[in-house]
Amino acid sequence: MTSRSAAAAARATVHGYPRQGPNRELKKAIEGYWKGRVGADALRATAADLRRGNWQQLAAAGVHEVPTGDFSYYDHVLDTSVMVGAIPARHRAAVAADGLDGYFAMARGTQDVAPLEMTKWFDTNYHYLVPELGPDTVFAADSSEQVAQLTEARSLGLAARPVLVGPVSYLLLAKPAPGVAAGFDPLTLLDRLLPVYAEVLADLRAAGARWVQLDEPALVQDRSPAALNAAARAYRDLGTLTDRPQLLVASYFDRLGEALPVLAKAPVEGLALDFTGPAAGNLQDLAAVGGLPGKRLVAGVVNGRNVWINHYEQSLATLGTLLGLAEQVDVSSSCSLLHVPLDTGAERDIDPQIVRWLAFARQKTTEIVTLARGLARGTGAIAAELAANRADLASRAGSALTHDPAVRARAAAVTDADGRRSQPYAERSAAQRAHLRLPLLPTTTIGSFPQTAGLRTARADLRSGRLDAEGYEERISAEIREVLAFQEKAGIDVLVHGEPERNDMVQYFAEQLTGYLATQHGWVQSYGTRYVRPPILAGDISRPEPMTVRWTRYAQSLTERPVKGMLTGPVTMLAWSFVRDDQPLGDTARQVALALRDEVNALEAAGTSVIQVDEPALRETLPLRAAGHAAYLAWATEAFRLTTGGVRPDTQIHTHMCYAEFGDILRAIEDLDADVISLEAARSHMQVASELATAGYPREVGPGVYDIHSPRVPDVTEATALLRKGLAAIPAERLWVNPDCGLKTRGWPEVRDALENLVTAAREVRGSLPGGAS
Repeated sequence: MTSRSAAAAARATVHGYPRQGPNRELKKAIEGYWKGRVGADALRATAADLRRGNWQQLAAAGVHEVPTGDFSYYDHVLDTSVMVGAIPARHRAAVAADGLDGYFAMARGTQDVAPLEMTKWFDTNYHYLVPELGPDTVFAADSSEQVAQLTEARSLGLAARPVLVGPVSYLLLAKPAPGVAAGFDPLTLLDRLLPVYAEVLADLRAAGARWVQLDEPALVQDRSPAALNAAARAYRDLGTLTDRPQLLVASYFDRLGEALPVLAKAPVEGLALDFTGPAAGNLQDLAAVGGLPGKRLVAGVVNGRNVWINHYEQSLATLGTLLGLAEQVDVSSSCSLLHVPLDTGAERDIDPQIVRWLAFARQKTTEIVTLARGLARGTGAIAAELAANRADLASRAGSALTHDPAVRARAAAVTDADGRRSQPYAERSAAQRAHLRLPLLPTTTIGSFPQTAGLRTARADLRSGRLDAEGYEERISAEIREVLAFQEKAGIDVLVHGEPERNDMVQYFAEQLTGYLATQHGWVQSYGTRYVRPPILAGDISRPEPMTVRWTRYAQSLTERPVKGMLTGPVTMLAWSFVRDDQPLGDTARQVALALRDEVNALEAAGTSVIQVDEPALRETLPLRAAGHAAYLAWATEAFRLTTGGVRPDTQIHTHMCYAEFGDILRAIEDLDADVISLEAARSHMQVASELATAGYPREVGPGVYDIHSPRVPDVTEATALLRKGLAAIPAERLWVNPDCGLKTRGWPEVRDALENLVTAAREVRGSLPGGAS
């Protein structure tokens, strides 16, 4: 086929779409089901309505082929585990008794059964449920959900393409099941898994699928020859099946690198590649391997992870080059649109001119369709869209919001000394012990306490004018008093004020910093029914006034015990925002760090002796390929030290991280130079404590003994066992006792019981240690 005919054939598609609905209908239905207020049939009906609405919106916008199977009640990797029959032994009875309840038990656990481990989906803020596999795993195909969604879409008269997690990525994302040797490699199960995928593909073909997409994002990471050989074998075997649809193998988030020639040679009919951000190198790599003669290329030229409008002329130039490299070139997002909000049209509080700089899922769909039309018919067919796009890009580039000379001058004046504490850790630690006088195994929480319906109502009433500022502040004061009283009664050593005034750990600060934009309806799924509204980092950052001092000072006035000041760190402020794409991330991080430094210093001046600067996103923002690690970690750790480097030696700096693989950033964790770090550890059975000990980490550590992402309340025996496991790796004088993460998503009854059990466990273990009696 010639380039001209390839252009004429250009079509628009997407990898996936936001699941929640315009008003988070899915979240409300699922949580209603958990509480017994919504029946299973009503939940399924809501899900079907949302799927139908998504497909019809995509089709009406001009998308030629809609995705199916991307919709999930909780997580698409968990759905894959169900599809291939990889149900952990502890969940099989629940799944057999009721498939929906068993599904949610795997995701959330029950009082008696622990859930699957949860961790970050590559370098995004989405969390997936980690498959648990072992040498005894028996796979069995269950394609019912995938077939049902395809049938739904086809019944609407739509061309539909099922989207599945590919077999190689599924195994690479898995971990050894409990009781299986840590050295077990799930990839050894590939030959056992491929026949199951073959059966699913045959079922989808029988249901009318012409194409099936198999997502292999794990192949964009640095992979061993064994993993690359596994990919080659997988797609040789699946590609040579006779009873299957056409196969589109998809990757995203970075360059395919050494995996590209493997997949290009495979007997599949198409590849979907990301051509945005760090994945832009796929263009040169594809040319170097000779392109995809005779195959379909789905070109991800619209960024599915960020909210800025597309640069049409640049994308058309990329697409024009790609026309000579494949039989057919279609236009798509770089990845699923799951990672962006639904519609800018719902945002009424952002300047209309600034809204024109933004593209959420619906606007990105329009961009994809526009580019496909321009590729197929020529730029004359989209002349008006090109002119408007140029004007909007120029408006953003020339805005005063994006360039503040004072902010830039301050950032340019930073020296290495600004990011260093005045004394080394050993000397600071002694000063802090003398100042704080904490027992062995001190107890604390991560920061937030339950965000009750009353608190959410109070914030809504304040916004609507039903509650005045004085009434709202009294409500916050009362909540802080209750949180402090509970902690003192429970016997917690270092207290928190509970953060009742905060809506979200990033949004709260973003709303008080210049250069950030906050959305009203920009919800994005983080995990399960947990949705967040990432703010938009649009311009240069500064702090006009104190953000947390008032309520921290108030809380400290209520108790003699130390109350932690609580801030979100600079890397997480970037990672959990939609960050600007017009300057290096390190430059933006330095601006945010300087603004937060002012807040840290103000907290210390107000009498706060313990300050926690949370960096849960430090690991998730690590580039997917090792070649980018050193540069990233250099600016990321510098930003943290710049935030905290100005305090006195006897002020104790804490940080917190959660749900990520920490093994490959342990040196960077040490380079943060925090005095205490708290980490997720309950679901991973204290694995991180052993990793820190093996690495020789010299500072204080709080590996979590309470998994707050599950409704389970750990009893004293369970908490004690985890704590003793932590003690086997970390000396008692450097070990803290705390939950895995903040408590805002939990209810007060379970929090009370869990924290009381946590304190009891700490006291029992402390009492058994030399010099540890309370």
